[in-house]
Order: sequence, then structure tokens, then C-alpha cells
Amino acid sequence: MSIILNGAHLVPDRAGAMFWPERKTLVVADLHFEKGSAFAGRGQLLPPYDTNTTLRTLEGCLKRYDAERVICLGDSFDDTGAGERLSPENRKRLQSMIKGRDWIWITGNHDPDIPTDLAGNPMPQLTDGALTFRHEAEADRSRIPSGEISGHFHPKARIKTKARSISSRCFISDGKRMIMPSFGAYTGGLAVSDPAIQTLFPAGFKIWLLGRDRVHAFPGAAAA
Repeated sequence: MSIILNGAHLVPDRAGAMFWPERKTLVVADLHFEKGSAFAGRGQLLPPYDTNTTLRTLEGCLKRYDAERVICLGDSFDDTGAGERLSPENRKRLQSMIKGRDWIWITGNHDPDIPTDLAGNPMPQLTDGALTFRHEAEADRSRIPSGEISGHFHPKARIKTKARSISSRCFISDGKRMIMPSFGAYTGGLAVSDPAIQTLFPAGFKIWLLGRDRVHAFPGAAAA
């Protein structure tokens, strides 16, 4: 399965990543490393394994696609102190993934500053050929960069089938822009019916729902 965005053929992965074969590039959005420890600091105790789970899923995607470049679409870290809270083991795993790859950290509202001791290149956005990568979708449609790919909204959809109703994170696109699902273990999601998403796609969109074994395509109108 592929998604065509501004002429580029993109492969959506069941884990929530997207692969651009032409550029050997893996794209992920909203990793939110150390979200669990951030909640713990506010007195809301959650199992402190979210970063470990997110890294393990990312390692699986890198193995599947053998990507030479990785673009993280912002909010890779849950807050400006998240880098300091990374365990030595998880920091080593992340550095190992970065080593030997062109690693781009797009900055987001949660992580305007990327930890300086981590490798990779921080930048506010990146345009490469037909695609532009940024954290949050441009609200003014007259200024949308060609082939805009963003995160930030953590889209999810509920689809009613003949047998049952299914709900999951999803990719959404109208062929000009795409919003990617969140990749982090504790990130949650915003329904595609929410006005914050609907206003970005006045002519409608298609949905690629993340399933257990593959990605399923639906028209936007199928969302409950």
C-alpha cells in the first residue's frame, strides 16, 4: 500500500511510521520521549516504560526499511528536561540508532530545543523535493508548502464495519498535505472529526487506519 502526496509515493507502516523509498527516509511524529516520567513528576504515576517501548518500536521500523535518513516531526521529547531523564541504557540505544544515519530533529512545541548531547540536526522544518516536513500543519491554506507532512494533532479514527467498530491511530491526507499519527507509547489521539483537524481539510480527506498487522484505507466519510 502507498499514499501519493504531491507525486511522491509513501509507504505507511502499521507502527505509525512512514517510509519514503525514493529518499530511503523513515518519518515518525510525536515520539514524546519521557512522557511517563513527566507525569510522575506531577504526581500521576504511570508505568515508566513508555520510552523503552517507543524505542523498541522504532528499532523495528528501522530494521524493516533499512532507512538511511530519519526525520522526527517534532515533540520527540515530551518537555525540555526529557533528555536529562533518559536512562543511560535508552540514551545508548537512541545514539546507536542515530549513528551512521542522517537524523533530522524537527523542533516542536514540546521540544523547541533538542538535547545538545544527542547527535542529529535540529531544524524548524525541512523541504526536500516534493515534500515539506514540519511539526504542525500550516493553518492558512494559501501558504501550505507543497506536499506538507506534519504531526502534532495525533489523529485517530473510529470506523464502523458490518461486524464491529474499530478505533485506532491513523494517517490522514488529501493528496496535498498529510498529518501523521503519533508514534509515542503514551501519546493518545484526537478524533479526525474534531474541528481542529476538519478545518485543515475543507474538501475532505482519506484515512489510513493502523491495524494489528497492516494499514487499512478508508474514505474520510467512514469515520464515526
